[in-house]
Amino acid sequence: MTDESNVTTPLVVLSAGELQLVLAPDAGGSIAAFSRHWQEGRRRRQLHWLRPATATGLAARNPLDMASFPLVPFCNRIRDGRAAFEGREIRFPPNHPGEDAPHPLHGIGWLRPWQVASSGPDSAVLALSVEASEAWPWRFSARQHFTLKERALEVRMEVRNDDTAAMPLGIGHHPYFPHHPGTRVNSAAEAMWRGDAEVMPVALESGGPVDALRRGVELAQLDLDNNFTGWQRSTRIDWPQDLHGPARSLVMEADAPLDYFVLYCPRGADAFCAEPVSQCTDWLNLLPRYGEGPLGGARLAPGEALQARFTLRPQWD
Repeated sequence: MTDESNVTTPLVVLSAGELQLVLAPDAGGSIAAFSRHWQEGRRRRQLHWLRPATATGLAARNPLDMASFPLVPFCNRIRDGRAAFEGREIRFPPNHPGEDAPHPLHGIGWLRPWQVASSGPDSAVLALSVEASEAWPWRFSARQHFTLKERALEVRMEVRNDDTAAMPLGIGHHPYFPHHPGTRVNSAAEAMWRGDAEVMPVALESGGPVDALRRGVELAQLDLDNNFTGWQRSTRIDWPQDLHGPARSLVMEADAPLDYFVLYCPRGADAFCAEPVSQCTDWLNLLPRYGEGPLGGARLAPGEALQARFTLRPQWD
C-alpha cells in the first residue's frame, strides 16, 4: 500500500507477529491491506496476501480499489434491481461506481462508511446501520469483527433485521488476491452457474472449470466471473517463489452459511477475486425455478441475526 502519510482516509492498523491488517472504515468498511513484514538479513521485507489499496483509491474511498470489502445485504447482482419478497418490492438503482450497468451489485455496505465500534492492537469491530428505503425496504444493522493472529486473519460478520417484517439476506466478502505468474488455485465445488453476456446466471454446469478447480489449476488457464454451488468452504492459493517473496500459500476457510463461492479471474489481470458468499447472483428471482439448494440466501425474521465467518491462513516457511 502507498505511504499512509499521504492518505486522508482514517485507517485502523492491527498487528500480530509478522502479519499486519489495515482497515479503511470510510471506504465501505473495507480491508485496505493484509501483509507480512519480516527481516531478511539486513533487509526489511513486505509481502501482500491481498492486493493492497492505493493512495488514490483510499482518497476516493473507492471500495473497488481496496483489498476486500463486505457484501451485505446481498452478494453479486440482482437483475435490473427488481425483486419481491413476502409482499415488499425491491427497486434497487444501478450502483456500480465505474460502469453504466443495469444490474446493481454487492449490496449497500460497500458504498457506505462504517463506524469503528472498537479497536485494539490485534482486533477491531466495524458497525453499520441502514434505514429502509425504496431500494431495500428493510431496516438492518451489520457488524464486522476482525481478529488478527500470528498466522491467520479471522473475519466474522453479523447482520440483524431491525425491521418489522421478515427480510431476505445474502452475506459475504470480496477479497482481491494478487495474480502473479504461476499462481495456482484449488477449490472444490459441485457445480458452476454459467452466465450470459451480462454475467447473469442462466444454467448450472458441472465438469470444465469445476473439475479443474477441484484438481488444482494454474489461474492463467481460466477466464471466469462465475458462481459455484456446493462449495466445500475451502480454497487454497499457491504462489511460486518470485520477486515478491518465497514460495507461499494461503488457505481461505469458511463456515456455513458461506456455502457458495465466486471466482472472478479475467485473463491478463494482475489480481483475481475468490469470494465466500451465502447466495448466488439474482437468487431472489431464480428461487421459484431452482429452489434454495443451487442459490442459497436466508430469511431473517424481525429481530433475528445471521452470522458468517471466514478465515485467511497464510502459510510460509
